[in-house]
Amino acid sequence: METNRVFKRKWYDTLIVLYVQVVLLFVIGQIAGGLLVGLLGVGLSRVSESLAASDAWGMAQLYLLFIGIWAVMLLRIWASKKDRSILAVIGPRARGNNGKMLLIGAAIGFGLNAFCILVAWLHKDIVLYFDSFRLLPLLGIFAAVFIQSSAEELVCRGFLYQKLLRSYRNPAVAIIGNSLFFGLLHLLNDGITVLSIVNIVVVAVFFSLIVYYTDSMWCVFMAHTVWNYTQNIIFGLPNSGIVSVFSIFRLDASTAVNSFAYNVGFGIEGTVVADLVLILAAVAVWAWGSRRFASRA
Repeated sequence: METNRVFKRKWYDTLIVLYVQVVLLFVIGQIAGGLLVGLLGVGLSRVSESLAASDAWGMAQLYLLFIGIWAVMLLRIWASKKDRSILAVIGPRARGNNGKMLLIGAAIGFGLNAFCILVAWLHKDIVLYFDSFRLLPLLGIFAAVFIQSSAEELVCRGFLYQKLLRSYRNPAVAIIGNSLFFGLLHLLNDGITVLSIVNIVVVAVFFSLIVYYTDSMWCVFMAHTVWNYTQNIIFGLPNSGIVSVFSIFRLDASTAVNSFAYNVGFGIEGTVVADLVLILAAVAVWAWGSRRFASRA
């Protein structure tokens, strides 16, 4: 848990100004990512036209766009001397950034997502069928999903959360402030609903509590990655409204129905089940963290 906080808040470190700054950085990062992926696509087509036209590359490049956000955010953090300490938060020096927490993050991402999918499947809201298993494309797309998911975590639980934690005495401002921004980032997604926005904000609170109590950005990097990968690439379900053209299993979309466990437009993330599961997970982390640090006092 972060303890060395500096409470000398300048106007440019206030919540709204940070929101505006991060939106601009996000947009610039997306543009930069688009240029980088375009260059990668050109290079790939020269090596193999069939690979460049494949469904795997078509899916991977949607996630690879976020490599520009990584580049822009790291440059922004490095450019400010007082913000360079954030680099330590995302690197191996941080106490919680280790292999164990990566595995815990993977278990969290898969366990929570697969449970929600299982409920929807058992309730017969979705019908899934096996499509294919191609190891190398699956590994490549996993790397691409990691870039996308960890970029969102870098922006919200890395930069924005850390800035707010250093600027406001109450850590709740950092936790809630970055979580609301995470919800705002998804407002323009296809099929967005009130329940899905609640889901996105709650999962952001959940991830923020993990970072607060464990000092592990790596855990949320992996949890976010495996959540997205599980629903989108393993089971072929919408990920924040985006349907994958490449997955191990496929959804028979003609049989999908809306219920408490599945939303046709947004997938499992726009449901009562997912919201309750993530609320319970956030409460569990809060209860565990509170007891852990109370015992140290």
